Amino acid sequence: PEGCDPFAQTQRSKLQHRRARINQQINKEMRMRTGAENLFRATSNHKVKETVALELSFVNSNLQLLKEELEELNSSAGGSPAMRTPSRNEAGLELLMEYYNQLYFLDNRFFPPNKNLGIFFHWYDSLTGVPCHQRALAFEKGSVLFNIGALNTQIGARQDRTTLQGVDRAVEAFQKAAGAFNYLKENFSNAPSLDMSTASLTMLVRLMIAQVQECVFEKVTLSRAHNDFLTSLQMAQEAARVEVYALVHQTMTQPHMKDYVPFSWATMVHVKSEHFKALSHYYAATALCDCPREYPQTYLLSYPEGAAVSEADLPEHEKAFLQFHTVMPEGPSLCQLLQDQEERRKLGKAHLRKAIMQHEEAMRIHGLCKILRKMDILQDVLSFAHKRSLGKYSEIDHEEDFFETADAPDIHPKTHQRPEIKSPNFSKVKVTDIFHRLGPLSVFSAKNKWRSPQRVHLVRGENGFGFTLRGDSPVLIAGVIPGGCAAEAGVQEGDYIVSVNGEDCKWSKHAEVVQLLKSVGDEGADVAVITLLTRNWRRCLRGSTPAPCWPGARKANAAKAAPTASPSAPWQTTSPCTERLAPLGPLYRRGEEQR
Repeated sequence: PEGCDPFAQTQRSKLQHRRARINQQINKEMRMRTGAENLFRATSNHKVKETVALELSFVNSNLQLLKEELEELNSSAGGSPAMRTPSRNEAGLELLMEYYNQLYFLDNRFFPPNKNLGIFFHWYDSLTGVPCHQRALAFEKGSVLFNIGALNTQIGARQDRTTLQGVDRAVEAFQKAAGAFNYLKENFSNAPSLDMSTASLTMLVRLMIAQVQECVFEKVTLSRAHNDFLTSLQMAQEAARVEVYALVHQTMTQPHMKDYVPFSWATMVHVKSEHFKALSHYYAATALCDCPREYPQTYLLSYPEGAAVSEADLPEHEKAFLQFHTVMPEGPSLCQLLQDQEERRKLGKAHLRKAIMQHEEAMRIHGLCKILRKMDILQDVLSFAHKRSLGKYSEIDHEEDFFETADAPDIHPKTHQRPEIKSPNFSKVKVTDIFHRLGPLSVFSAKNKWRSPQRVHLVRGENGFGFTLRGDSPVLIAGVIPGGCAAEAGVQEGDYIVSVNGEDCKWSKHAEVVQLLKSVGDEGADVAVITLLTRNWRRCLRGSTPAPCWPGARKANAAKAAPTASPSAPWQTTSPCTERLAPLGPLYRRGEEQR
């Protein structure tokens, strides 16, 4: 009946259902497009070809409209209070890390290694909104780890990158995001959703690295104190390094990814690739035209024009310029080029011409995406860079220039700060097992099975209680004296003491349990023990050392055993649907909040 669906009770779930329906329509249109394309290639009838071509144009138009509708729905999701949990800051990251670490205890305590408990873990795909579920706890852990990476991207994107401190914080956040996605890619497999597939995670790792490289370029820009020759060369090479966005765009346009990645993502990455390529040529022109290089008189006397000079004897500026281009520009030698202001102007003009072409290409690509056209900040950045290059070109262009401007060679990418992939440091966030009272995991876990606690009443006799103890947390009955009180009560060698006179002893040390038993009067003590049913425990006993180390040995051997039952009946329940965060952060800059 209506109203019984637990997933349709919140505004957040309604949003997810809308996203899922739109994605189903997209999949339907894609199947129609594939069929029409196959028919178009197979038929030789011109009328059929014309009809199919017309149908394809309608299908492609519908696909574009549906994808834009889905992107607008995704961008509006940030307004809901429920969608802003966990908070987009270090506290939110700590919360996710605590939950991830808590899943470790849950996995070891309640999930047998060779048995499925039937608990469904529900999540939504971060980009399409399609619900997916698995019975494996690994899916829950993987989804939480994905959100840790996504949250780091959003923290990085919200930093004020107009300051060196803000840039450093952004670099740290994006490197941690890359580490989370890379760790997920290497340690989790068979995810039921596309956003956690190997191809998608590879794309996200590369996107994070590109983000870091962009931040490094901004850091060099902020740190530039003087507009000298070497600084301008460094700026050009740093900008060329940010062209790693081209690799990200190539990954996004692969056949298995291009219909999944949002069009605005792929367009933004393409725009950035062209934009930074243009910037690299602009700064190359600045170095050549605005920073004249005067040779020391001693150098000119030692090496007159045309003389052979080894690379080791070149001044620092010439060494830097020698490795600046991917191929040396045609024309005069390096020494002549840098001494002749006119030759420098010609090469600078060639770089500016290429910069202007790349700026115009970036603006053209930007205009193809409806989502990006709404971003005034991005439009302003592209327009400013384009006008700046045009102004510089007009400044150095002479009316009497009758030579044909050569094609400027590409600039060799180089960076002074290589990006790092920082894997998550789970040990940084300490958590306490919420089921701590159940006892140590070495014994009270799903890897072992045991009988229910057996309560026995023991009265001290001539030989005490008739058993010997060993180990800590919990204390093990290492031996039972035949004919003694413990033997007559049914206590067995290998049992664990879990309580004495109602006082819990699961976490008690050896000395504490001994003291409790010594304090018992003539009336005796009520002792609760459990018997492990895991096989081979007797062999473990014979091979162990007297031991406070016993629980560790027990744990190691219990892990090798193959338990055949869980400590309790399998649970038949479901968990609430949860949404993985869309890592939209990488596509925005300078503290803009994700929408």
